Amino acid sequence: MTLHRRNFVKLSATLAAGAAAAPLLQACKLESRRELADEAFLELRDRYFRGQLEMNPVTSTYLGGEGWNAELRSLNTRLRDYSAGGLADEAREYRRLERSHSSIDPALLSPQSRVDYALMQAQITFLKDQLDRRYHERSVDTYVAEPFRGIDWQIQQMRAFDAGKLGDENQWRDVVARLSAIPPYLAVAKENLAAGRRSGNIPDRRMVQRDGIEGSRANAAYFRAALPAMATTYLGDQRFARSMASGIASAGETAARAYLDFAGWMERNLPADDARDRYAIGESLYAWRVRTVLRDERSPGELSDFGARQVEDYTRRIAEVAERISRERGISLPFGTDQDRAWSIRRVMEDLSSESPQDDEELLRWYRETGERAVAYGRERGMFDVPADYKLEVVATPPVLRSTIDAAYYPAPPFLRSGVGRFYLTPTGNDAAALREHSRASVADTAVHEGFPGHDWHFKFMTQNAGEISNIRWLTPGAVEDSSSMWSDSMATEGWGLYAEELMAEPGGDRAYGFYSPAEYLYQLQGQLLRAARVHIDVGLHTGRMSFNDAVNYFTSRVNFFPDACEKAASDPAAKAVCDGATRAIYRYSKWPTQAITYNLGKNAIVDLREAYRSRKGTSYSAREFHETFMKMGTIPAGYFREMMLAG
Repeated sequence: MTLHRRNFVKLSATLAAGAAAAPLLQACKLESRRELADEAFLELRDRYFRGQLEMNPVTSTYLGGEGWNAELRSLNTRLRDYSAGGLADEAREYRRLERSHSSIDPALLSPQSRVDYALMQAQITFLKDQLDRRYHERSVDTYVAEPFRGIDWQIQQMRAFDAGKLGDENQWRDVVARLSAIPPYLAVAKENLAAGRRSGNIPDRRMVQRDGIEGSRANAAYFRAALPAMATTYLGDQRFARSMASGIASAGETAARAYLDFAGWMERNLPADDARDRYAIGESLYAWRVRTVLRDERSPGELSDFGARQVEDYTRRIAEVAERISRERGISLPFGTDQDRAWSIRRVMEDLSSESPQDDEELLRWYRETGERAVAYGRERGMFDVPADYKLEVVATPPVLRSTIDAAYYPAPPFLRSGVGRFYLTPTGNDAAALREHSRASVADTAVHEGFPGHDWHFKFMTQNAGEISNIRWLTPGAVEDSSSMWSDSMATEGWGLYAEELMAEPGGDRAYGFYSPAEYLYQLQGQLLRAARVHIDVGLHTGRMSFNDAVNYFTSRVNFFPDACEKAASDPAAKAVCDGATRAIYRYSKWPTQAITYNLGKNAIVDLREAYRSRKGTSYSAREFHETFMKMGTIPAGYFREMMLAG
């Protein structure tokens, strides 16, 4: 049975129309019906994917959308249209997509298409919910971060020339155009936030202060000074350098003034003394996101209890290793009671922190060196097929992102062959107490998570095999990384990062802790403990089980083993560093609902899938083959493809 492309969606709707489709269905063999359904769905999926990039230009830049379709290059000059008309257009498009999507029978689809069908349904439902809840009326951090990230990713992806020069004339013109789009973008943002204020749909005061006011001022400094200086260096002596540098400085100054105006507007219109916590999304919405988006069937209460149990388990294991280290270092410490255990673990970590970097430059160097050591270990053990030219980049976090992250990875765009992934590490400002929190033993766990075989390796492998990963599995619906995000991608990426930490700890030969020394293994366990605590805390924050201050205190006592750190912060620099770090972490969890749980849930989903896969394969099981098959599924939760992978 022959099908012309112009009839895809029309015919797929007919296939699902019940009795009216019966004659057609009887005339087609099952194989033909499946082919028709698959073809119709792929047409719809690609239309949806392109529409998402067109509606979210910064997401297109992040993914390298022009590499998927050259016609999308112009999106690098734009920002998202948050106007009332633009949002109404989005809502109409989602309704049309829902109707077309529901017209296709997933039972007729191929296994990979069934995965994409379920994923697309979850994404559209999430996006509709964001519009229905009018989240754009309170998404302060989105308005601050999105323009900066769009321009930062543009520069990250530029063509490289001799003598350190970056970018051709068209690429820099796109930067100027996007800079010029910032003032009208912020004007719409103010209209939306004002509408939210009138209706009581107000952002949390912490987001207003940290991301809104402080973030806007950091943006202003970046666009006014840092970006023009950076551009001058990258432009070098190219023929268009002088005029382009002038254009960037002018557009950057206008953008800086717009952000300073935005900060002032928020100070005047969004009350800093608002005592109400406004970050929680509530029990029912939280449960829906966990079940439908992250593909975990547990209730919020079950997850909270699970996280608490995991915290206890990892605390016990940490205490065992800490006791061993204390004996080896000649320190006599008590571990008999819970209170003694917490104090002694902290005492061991304080002793290990005596070997800490002298300054931020040494801190960055330690991470680079440890990353190189991890790659060498992976090659030696044959864990992966690591190319000879594999390189890990570690750079200081840009100022505008420092209020949120300590360390993070931003990948190269999967649809382009240019650009490099960046492992961002937030400098301390050479603060002695903060530097002591980066003991040499603590570096390995983070280097593995963000570098190899964590995010950097994961994304490089996926990008090299991008032809086997469908387009919507790269999407980050809502936003790439802010409070508007869906976070389904985080189950795969952060789950893999945490899994990588644990994978490198597997014993081998005479190495009881795998890649790690005993001291490094202690911090690897603390990394696992941290992500377990996030499950308990995130559920608590967003379902009313835990207040913000309760969460900070839980974090300092159960993750940092420093009870009452915030009470002692005024007189103890070490306590202040711990309290500040915990407060920054809890703030991040409060504004990014369900992101914090994806590490632990994602890792455990990978482990469960691996063991089921091992059982099915029997003696033919290969760890490398499992890992490569998993990574080729893309940045989506394992729950979407578990059945398919086990049936294959």
